Amino acid sequence: MESDSEMVPFPQLPTPIETNYRACTIPYRFPSDDPKKATPTEILWINVFANSIPSFKKRAESDTTVPDAPARAENFAERYAGILEDLKKDPEIHGGPPDGILLCRLREQVLRELGFRDIFKKVKDEENAKAISLFPEVVSLSDAIEDDGKRLENLVRGIFAGNIFDLGSAQLAEVFSRDGMSFLASCQNLVPRPWVIDDLENFQAKWINKSWKKAVIFVDNSGADIILGILPFARELLRRGTQVVLAANELPSINDITYTELTEILTQLKDENGQLLGVDTSKLLIANSGNDLPVIDLSRVSQELAYLSSDADLVIVEGMGRGIETNLYAQFKCDSLKIGMVKHLEVAEFLGGRLYDCVFKYNEVQS
Repeated sequence: MESDSEMVPFPQLPTPIETNYRACTIPYRFPSDDPKKATPTEILWINVFANSIPSFKKRAESDTTVPDAPARAENFAERYAGILEDLKKDPEIHGGPPDGILLCRLREQVLRELGFRDIFKKVKDEENAKAISLFPEVVSLSDAIEDDGKRLENLVRGIFAGNIFDLGSAQLAEVFSRDGMSFLASCQNLVPRPWVIDDLENFQAKWINKSWKKAVIFVDNSGADIILGILPFARELLRRGTQVVLAANELPSINDITYTELTEILTQLKDENGQLLGVDTSKLLIANSGNDLPVIDLSRVSQELAYLSSDADLVIVEGMGRGIETNLYAQFKCDSLKIGMVKHLEVAEFLGGRLYDCVFKYNEVQS
């Protein structure tokens, strides 16, 4: 599934990895649980994945790159639903016990075995084109804010607003297919602060007095998320002299951006001098993370990304899958930021927040 070259641990994870890191925020089971009996949390999450089957099936049916797409989409829906039912009966089957990574991996495996490589391609392309046309306006609104702290808050709100474009959430996929989403309206309509995890003021204070040498940002979705959320924030870091590495998926998964798509988008956004609306991009790099899922296990990244990240002093993990569901409590050897919107009710309940609440978790490492 992943790239052929050997995967390695992300170098900013404390060692030994086995005892210091697990890519799972919500424990699906505890050592005292019966290994042969699915836990209530496992059943809850298996049902979350089951609820996403109709929207995935609908996307697969209309994939014009696959012959007999409707029949294969039906096959996908039946097979994946069958796997999920199996796991309810015996959590040790199919490589279990299940967690978010396994449930995502099994879904991708079934799709790929049936010839579906990128069922969200059409919607990704459409959303990228829309977001590219809005990029200058979003950046100029941000640049017009003179106060550094207020400009940062505006950029952070943009990341949350962009992060709404997530077709892995059954509820949002429904809203999206019905009436699309307006980025600027989403910025205005975020849940009021304080957010469920809200370290923004602490980060603002650091932002004003501190500069980072190199930031690695694990990016999430296509469209508004990457183009109107992450890129204006990355541009601001570049403007402040920070080198920025954008780590994107190797292979398509849901509507997440891949590193090849991101390279293409940046080519379109840069001017003839290689600038991003007046900001030099010579310190901006795009890396293939080696990942092929909408979540990420940082104990397995590409060697390319590991090499580029060895001297990072800020790690940003963005999005619900990567930043909240798999890495919210991940510890790093350097400063870190986990940022994402809560788009599953089950995550909101676990965190004690609201649906569409925001997570902004900043950890500073004392040097």
